[in-house]
Amino acid sequence: MPSYLRHLNSLTSVALLGLASLAVAHGDDESDMHMDMTAGSNSTVPVTDVEDLNNYFRYTQHGGLMATHIALMTIAWVFVLPICVMFSICRSRFTLLTQFAFLAINAGGVLCSTIYNANTPDLYPNNAHHKIGWLLTWICCAQVVIGVISAYAGHRDNKQKDSGYTPISREAMAEHTRRLQRNDSRLSNDSGQGTEPNTESLRSQSISVDGDEEITLDEPEKDESEVEKIALMKGTKIDKYLARRLPGLISARILRGFEFAYNVVDRLILILGFVALTTGIVTYGGLFKGDRVFSGLAHFIKGSVFFWYGILTLGRWAGCFAELGWSWNIKPTESRRFQPSAEFVESFLIFFYGSTNVFLEHLAAWGSEWSAQDLEHLSITFMFIGGGLCGMFIESNKIRDFLNATVQNSSSEVSFHPDAKEPKTYRFSMNPIPALVIMLLGMMMSSHHQHSMVSTMIHKQWGNLLVGAAFARAATYVVFYLSPPTSILPGRPPTELITAFALMAGGFVFMASAVDVVKSIELNGLDAMFVFTVSMGLITFLMAWVILVIAIKGWAVRKERRWLGGFVDNA
Repeated sequence: MPSYLRHLNSLTSVALLGLASLAVAHGDDESDMHMDMTAGSNSTVPVTDVEDLNNYFRYTQHGGLMATHIALMTIAWVFVLPICVMFSICRSRFTLLTQFAFLAINAGGVLCSTIYNANTPDLYPNNAHHKIGWLLTWICCAQVVIGVISAYAGHRDNKQKDSGYTPISREAMAEHTRRLQRNDSRLSNDSGQGTEPNTESLRSQSISVDGDEEITLDEPEKDESEVEKIALMKGTKIDKYLARRLPGLISARILRGFEFAYNVVDRLILILGFVALTTGIVTYGGLFKGDRVFSGLAHFIKGSVFFWYGILTLGRWAGCFAELGWSWNIKPTESRRFQPSAEFVESFLIFFYGSTNVFLEHLAAWGSEWSAQDLEHLSITFMFIGGGLCGMFIESNKIRDFLNATVQNSSSEVSFHPDAKEPKTYRFSMNPIPALVIMLLGMMMSSHHQHSMVSTMIHKQWGNLLVGAAFARAATYVVFYLSPPTSILPGRPPTELITAFALMAGGFVFMASAVDVVKSIELNGLDAMFVFTVSMGLITFLMAWVILVIAIKGWAVRKERRWLGGFVDNA
């Protein structure tokens, strides 16, 4: 997604965890559970029922404030923020406007939650959502401030850069003057040969004749258009004050640091927003308390990985990263710098996941004996390590050259042989190892033994979805092996839409297979098919939203080109 896109994606977790909370709220009080004494009470009450009562979903007082908080945060982080990110990445003049809109909606949500928390007991002590929410709110505010500071400080730098002159000869100056005089009597747009009004040929810099006499021609300030992109209050007293005070206060080094931090936030804020929304619904539903947090983290982190993997795949189909050759196209420019392919990145992430997950498989039962399921999960991590290494080796050009050493006996024989040219498939990465690893994981999980029939069915659902994603990716490779891409434009194979859908849906259902969510489904009398049907509807909606957000970015790019005079938008 892209980039991307990255954000937008948290609506799925909102619906998933809302379903879990709903199920908990209407749980069956007559189910078979362990019994324990309620704190401060002489009666014996099932433990699960006591815990289910202690959540914000069951607390009905001031419910309107919480509903408003959820609605505003969903609008801000799922719908408005992705558009802010797209505008910011393409440096659109709509950036500041949408950022202010996001901050206003987010502030409304924060206000509602603050009033709600002041009037309700703390039913989820020391929860992560409150800390993450406040942290991200301040990060977003700081990003907007940095954007404004960088714009006005950059205005000063651009003036300094454009204040120089280009020395030219008297002959060149006379020729330029004659052209301007001819154009005074000819303003036709079809015969000006690039000298029409508002074209680049009429925009010159301050020049010097023989370095002594300086002549300044009329020229629109280039840096003024840059400030217009973010000067939302252009012409107001605030705008004039900032334009007068900010330039000169910040050094170029600090300004570069600000710009780097701004770009980092652009690339990560959607994922961080996804974390904030999911932890918020976990807190609202009272899920994953105590030692159950390990199960919740395992399913939500791993499910989120596949969910965002699907978002990235959809972004590649839509044309994101086409400049790197990741959109099933030929890389537009050849560079000597190392630029990894998308398959190399996938293989590296698989290897990294397996390497780190080795130490996490026994975390929930640290200090106790290893169970059969622990060993099964550990073997899966070894598969990820081996598959990731194999995929990275396949993507290595150096290893491919070594593999060709047996037929490259001498450079002269190869150069004069009629069939010595490089195969067409070498221009495009075709590495099935990442898809193979995902397929094997899906097959393992679809037959993974669980504590109940509902849990077994849900695991089978997301396992089959991952298998489907692998087969769709395999079909993509078959198509491009028979007919490799020949254009720098995105290939957009239809099979990749299926791959993206299966990965996003598989990750979503993976998150629903957490123990607390499954218990809630069972207590509410629902079945696995209900989870499956709801998930499919949400995923298709999200795919449409992702494609629309990326299209909005393209629209903004065309608008900027037209406003800057370098591109005529006929759309």
